[in-house]
Amino acid sequence: MRTGRALSLVLLLLLAGCGDSARDPLLHGYVDADYVLVGAEVTGRLATLNVKRGDPVKAGAVLFTLDDRDETAALAQAQAQLAQAKASLADLLTGKRPEEIRVLDAQLADAEAALTVAQKTYDRNRDLSTRAVVAVATLDQSKADLDSAAARVQAARENRAVANLPARPDQIAAAQQQVSALAAAVTAAETKLARRTQSAVAPGRIEEVFYQVGEIVPAGQAVTSLLPEGARKILFFVPEAMRSTVRPGQRASILCDGCASGLTATIASIATDAEFTPPVIYSKESRAKLVFRVEARPEGDARKLDPGQPVDIRLGTEQ
Repeated sequence: MRTGRALSLVLLLLLAGCGDSARDPLLHGYVDADYVLVGAEVTGRLATLNVKRGDPVKAGAVLFTLDDRDETAALAQAQAQLAQAKASLADLLTGKRPEEIRVLDAQLADAEAALTVAQKTYDRNRDLSTRAVVAVATLDQSKADLDSAAARVQAARENRAVANLPARPDQIAAAQQQVSALAAAVTAAETKLARRTQSAVAPGRIEEVFYQVGEIVPAGQAVTSLLPEGARKILFFVPEAMRSTVRPGQRASILCDGCASGLTATIASIATDAEFTPPVIYSKESRAKLVFRVEARPEGDARKLDPGQPVDIRLGTEQ
């Protein structure tokens, strides 16, 4: 469609070049724009569509969403697994729970009480043994009971001390790696969920809507077309004879039917290659058919012109 439009404009341009305004010819062009096609990053069913054609939108405004039930469930699962891994790591770092420590304290107290009894029994049997009241075997048994009670106290004290220590370094390192892996899984799940929602990358106007709610949108396919603010441009063509007089930064007057006076644009770029090029060896007659595509950025109120609108261009600011 745009190629046909360009051909028509070129014909108009060539006709204008034959007019009476040889000193300051009136060129012909039209308003175009650099559109942003906002599409789906992944295939999915269109769940919501928040805009329609012609709607103004702000940057960051949600344009549409895809069905995200699977991604939401996957994110919840990943977050639960991460929370479990963090709790396990915290348990390894803090030692035993208060309830377990109270059990160990009770075991230590019981062992110390048994040691006290064993010590008294041994002392009494030793005194009686010196007076030959008890047999040597009884003294030996009480000594063995004392040693056993002392060993149990030592073990209980060590268990109580260990209860305040974290787990072994290798266990802690493994738990930390598990937490890191699950945190990455949560980030991946969040990214997949975010890809189901698309927002406007810049303020502008919705130009086209290509899908409706309930339809399947293939990955990479545009759902809406956004015309950002400041994306409009004026396209026109200059004949070969005028090419040397046109340069980037040059200002031009813009005229159109029903438009206010004083509209201007600044030339942004000029094509290096001619269009509709004849054979390689150019005669003076063939050079007259060469045209160069020119893009100009509208200024002020000219930025409000709608794409597709035909305009006339006069180089320089005079109208």
